[in-house]
Amino acid sequence: MFTAIAVNIERLSGQPATEETPAPKPPTAFQAYLDQHGISRSKSWRTLGT
Repeated sequence: MFTAIAVNIERLSGQPATEETPAPKPPTAFQAYLDQHGISRSKSWRTLGT
């Protein structure tokens, strides 16, 4: 298992860095439901309780 992890790390480190920003992901069904009903949603679950 550790060998496979090491091989994958080597493969990823050998790839050229991209300067492109990834395309935004479409909202999930739950997020779309909240948006349709005007319910505010947190940007991240990590911000809950702060």
